[in-house]
Amino acid sequence: MQKKFSYPVKTDELNQNSYKFVLEADAEELEDITEILQVENVSFFRGEVFMKFNKKENILRVWGNVAATLTIKSVISLENFEQKIAVPFELFFDTKATYKDIRDMEPTINDEVPDIIENGEINLADICIEQVALQLDDYPRAEGEVFDFAQYAKTEPLEHNNPFAVLKKLKK
Repeated sequence: MQKKFSYPVKTDELNQNSYKFVLEADAEELEDITEILQVENVSFFRGEVFMKFNKKENILRVWGNVAATLTIKSVISLENFEQKIAVPFELFFDTKATYKDIRDMEPTINDEVPDIIENGEINLADICIEQVALQLDDYPRAEGEVFDFAQYAKTEPLEHNNPFAVLKKLKK
């Protein structure tokens, strides 16, 4: 599938300047994002992304904010509801590291392990979509919706049979 919402940046063309990118999806791109996120609808999607490259350490810092308005189906009522997401993020990429380098690292819990850059570019649109996807609930429900377990539970008292009662019937 050809992605319509894409903003690739070649990292080998970056210098030590700061960069700012504003990504706002149009109607066709919103349909693409809806399909990627697997929600009912995405009516608004905007990312504001900043980048700063440190050539001495080969570290590319990417940070910013993503805002989206989604229509999601509730797992309780099966009705659609609107959810607004606004999330700040910060990522670090090592422009020279390989997967082998990262595997060979022995990071502690407090270490920041950088992401890998593949084929010399990063896609800012993918980063923004990923940030929104990380905010989605696995079992979405509208605000105030609560699953009423008692409504579906059996109200008949459970019989507590002696496990040997079956054997006793066989003996007769």
